[in-house]
Amino acid sequence: MSATVIQLLAQSDYLAEIERGVAALRQGKLIVLPTESAYGVAGLVSHPAGLDAFNEIRAGTRGPLTLHLAEADSAITLLGNPGEFARKMMRKLWPGPVGLIFDVPAAQREIAATIVGVKSSLLFHDSHITLRCPNHPVFHAVVSQVPGYVALTTAGSAARNANDLAQAVGDHVELIYDAGEARLAKPSTLVNVLKNGYKIVREGIYDQRIIDRLLKTTILFVCSGNTCRSPMAEGIARMVLANNRGLPPDELESSGITVISAGSYAAAGNKATAEAIEVARQMGFDLSRHRSRPLTAELINQADHIYTMTRAHAAAVAATAPSAVDKVSALDPDQDIEDPIGGDVSLYKQVAEQIKALIETRVKKALI
Repeated sequence: MSATVIQLLAQSDYLAEIERGVAALRQGKLIVLPTESAYGVAGLVSHPAGLDAFNEIRAGTRGPLTLHLAEADSAITLLGNPGEFARKMMRKLWPGPVGLIFDVPAAQREIAATIVGVKSSLLFHDSHITLRCPNHPVFHAVVSQVPGYVALTTAGSAARNANDLAQAVGDHVELIYDAGEARLAKPSTLVNVLKNGYKIVREGIYDQRIIDRLLKTTILFVCSGNTCRSPMAEGIARMVLANNRGLPPDELESSGITVISAGSYAAAGNKATAEAIEVARQMGFDLSRHRSRPLTAELINQADHIYTMTRAHAAAVAATAPSAVDKVSALDPDQDIEDPIGGDVSLYKQVAEQIKALIETRVKKALI
């Protein structure tokens, strides 16, 4: 058999080509899929024929399967109750170039093996299972439509482009998706998830510095232009949360909490309004060095809690990153916080006090 190579970037009917891969996996055949770090051979191991084909191509490879998930939530079905820190690791690092290794109790291992439809020894090394949730649109488009669990293997060679892997496995797979060079030059990072911490087993794209940064609790405030309401909220929250922990505000981030702000219609680099700077000075923090930044999907994904000044801003966040809908809400659930732009310092002070009262209740409570 000679595999069909699909040059996805040159296809006029992208969805039809994706469906070909979905159909192949459902039939128990193998295909080549891209991830952010390498191309891999994918098989639906929940399908008996798919498992046989996958085991054949990885013959001689030691170790259990590494399941690759389209959605991070799929891991919970296999892990049962992995604990709060493990959930945070999944939420903060997935989708992304990180394989997470979980320690699973014996009873749950049997449940997981039954769910996947394979022997426990094919999923677990001792009591550990390794799971990946790649950040690649083609991978997600295919695997999200496949019922069951998919595993990937590099077949002994981490290939950054489809052609390299095609030469090694072309006679064993149904089709090969070519979506260009893998955008990341290093292999994925492998991390052992502990009860209240982690250990890097294999350093790759993410090192400890990057992981530590990603694991911080991030609070994002959103308004329109990021020159008055959300910058004031950012400064007030930093002051309130630091005081609650008995810390100076400039030590809050080193304690694991980052507070940022952005604007749904903001241009980059604008100063805070003079009135916002003055009110901040009166309240004990400095906005003179603030510069506006636009709301992006990256900022939204980075955040653990997102508070918006109005319901329209919450809708803008959800439109930019639909997966964030569960972590975004209007700071005041009862009414919009009106824009003081064009008003005097007294109006800004009134808005700032309104924001402070909400932060001292809603935001503090969310972090307990």
